[in-house]
Amino acid sequence: MTYSLAIHGGAGTILKSSMTPEKEASYHAGLAKALEAGETILKAGGSAMDAVVAAVCALEDDPQFNAGRGSVFTAEGKQEMDAAVMDGKDRSAGTVAGIFGPRNPVKAARAVMENTSHVTLIGPNALQVAKDAGLEFETSDYFFTQQRWDSLQETLEMRARGEQSTDPARRHGTVGAVALDEHGNLAAATSTGGMTAKAAGRVGDSPIIGAGTYADNDTCAVSGTGHGEVFIRWTAASDIAARMRYAGQSLEEAADVVVMKNLAENDGSGGVVAVDAKGNISMPFNCEGMYRGSVKKGEEPFTAIYR
Repeated sequence: MTYSLAIHGGAGTILKSSMTPEKEASYHAGLAKALEAGETILKAGGSAMDAVVAAVCALEDDPQFNAGRGSVFTAEGKQEMDAAVMDGKDRSAGTVAGIFGPRNPVKAARAVMENTSHVTLIGPNALQVAKDAGLEFETSDYFFTQQRWDSLQETLEMRARGEQSTDPARRHGTVGAVALDEHGNLAAATSTGGMTAKAAGRVGDSPIIGAGTYADNDTCAVSGTGHGEVFIRWTAASDIAARMRYAGQSLEEAADVVVMKNLAENDGSGGVVAVDAKGNISMPFNCEGMYRGSVKKGEEPFTAIYR
């Protein structure tokens, strides 16, 4: 058996015209660190679920990415985080939405999957499940980054002038990972701080199974990043799997149709990372860039930002 791992740090990246060599190197380093965290587990014969959670934790800990420590702020100046995990072997899933406190929201999602009979929890009980699981919590000082705060102020000032930013980085940013392990199991994990200046209580596609996160051993595992409302309405992640299951499409063909046609034609800017039951990887995106990386057994890790 082989193993495969693919990650993303969000679509709607820093515009290439604004990217500096130093920033670009730093993003590549962050992606490489996340790949290493996940591959270390797969290389040792570990599970796809452990691998995707480890990779996403590395991205949540990196303030460059919009998840965990780097989460953006709501219009009210708060941080509300969403996360999800799904296990392809039996379609077990756990998600949390609108939470604040756990250092790694993806671990809170996994706690919901493993320690409750539910799929999605919000509010105080989601935090209680995380506490009961012994997860590490952090204060607001840990999660605050000046860059995200400044971005909020700029967005609010634009709104006050009746303007809307055309920069996709303000509208979507997410981290995620998908993996196939040597036991033939697939898994997906996704985590996000959401949209800059989003309404309080807004929930995106990341914690909605079948929209931004999906895994099924018979087809594929998918983690999405982009304009969440459109990913939800077009059930993007599960549509890729459905095209494989019912239309006999390959992973690459199915992912391309969903991302490059269905989403792109309906204001669904963004992309996905996906892996199938044979270890094939697809990472299409329909915007200027997507922080991404992949690695397969016996191959060198790959990271990229632009096309």
